[in-house]
Amino acid sequence: MNEPVVQDPWSELRRHTPARIALGRAGNSLPTAELLRFSAAHARARDAVHVPLDAEALAQAAAQAGWPPILVASEAPTRVDYLRRPDLGRRLRAEDRQHLRDVSSGPVDLAVVLGDGLSALAVQSHALAVLASLHRALAASPGAAPLACAPLVVATQARVALADDVGAALQARLALILIGERPGLSAADSLGAYLTHGPGPGRTDADRNCVSNIRPEGLAPDAAGPRLAWLVRQALRRGLTGIGLKDNSAIESLPG
Repeated sequence: MNEPVVQDPWSELRRHTPARIALGRAGNSLPTAELLRFSAAHARARDAVHVPLDAEALAQAAAQAGWPPILVASEAPTRVDYLRRPDLGRRLRAEDRQHLRDVSSGPVDLAVVLGDGLSALAVQSHALAVLASLHRALAASPGAAPLACAPLVVATQARVALADDVGAALQARLALILIGERPGLSAADSLGAYLTHGPGPGRTDADRNCVSNIRPEGLAPDAAGPRLAWLVRQALRRGLTGIGLKDNSAIESLPG
């Protein structure tokens, strides 16, 4: 009698990747175990999108690390509005924009935003580790002057472009947002980092540099910090980000 589940001949490759490969088959369908794994991964991805960021806990942890933050929100009043109206997630509430203007100390080099995005889990889990790694790397930059930084900002119902609004209000030359990326079936906690020179109205994705898939199983937070520090220093030196600034951090770090 034939076995009900036919193993895929490439199944040995699965130990090298979390991608959904070599699943096998049962008749014309997936084996029950693989179907259950798919359902669990899909549930984790949905949870990542809908579970809210614990902004107070994140703010407390940031303050304990030495970065007392300012809490803000986008114009999206609810998660449903956020998902249906991406444009609302790109703009600060009017009262929060004014508050940032009021606390701004004048032109600064860098404003950093921690935003929930499409995976609050990613921000809650990895953002402060990336921020610590970035600060260490900036401090270790040989011969570079210390940067003037705005207060840390924690934003809820945030899209990437919300950092443009934050950066403009804080008079920052650069805005960096660490934000939860859209979850997939193999990663529900992936963090993205988007850097924009001259943040403000009218900026597009072509004006940004992105470092993505920051998580222990992807680009580790300790490795993301030096890469972001290189981009920050180069963006300030050259006065640009986006398609005109290529990430050559790995090449420049090679010996000799």
